Amino acid sequence: MAILAVQQITKAGITPTFAAAAGGGDSFQFGGNEHVEVVNGGGGGINVTVPAQQACGTFGVSNTAHDIVVAVGAGARAKIKVPPVGYVDANGRVQLTYSGVTTVTVGIFS
Repeated sequence: MAILAVQQITKAGITPTFAAAAGGGDSFQFGGNEHVEVVNGGGGGINVTVPAQQACGTFGVSNTAHDIVVAVGAGARAKIKVPPVGYVDANGRVQLTYSGVTTVTVGIFS
């Protein structure tokens, strides 16, 4: 599992970089305004999962945890906005897992 660096987007822009997705998953330090971009260069679709770190609850009623699962088609890319509540672990990081990592790259942007 790799800890991915968050790339800051400025008004001058950035040249984004992408890292190979790790088979055991990746994580990044959450500051509240990050989004994940996944590029699937493979010939088959994959799923990217952001595991929930706590159960959701509203109006005093607790529910089960709800993972975010995003399908990324073959040769496609997806941007995932992580909500500020429920997906940050005890270390202040958001975890990412992938159903496949061959020719899959990922970048974190804020």
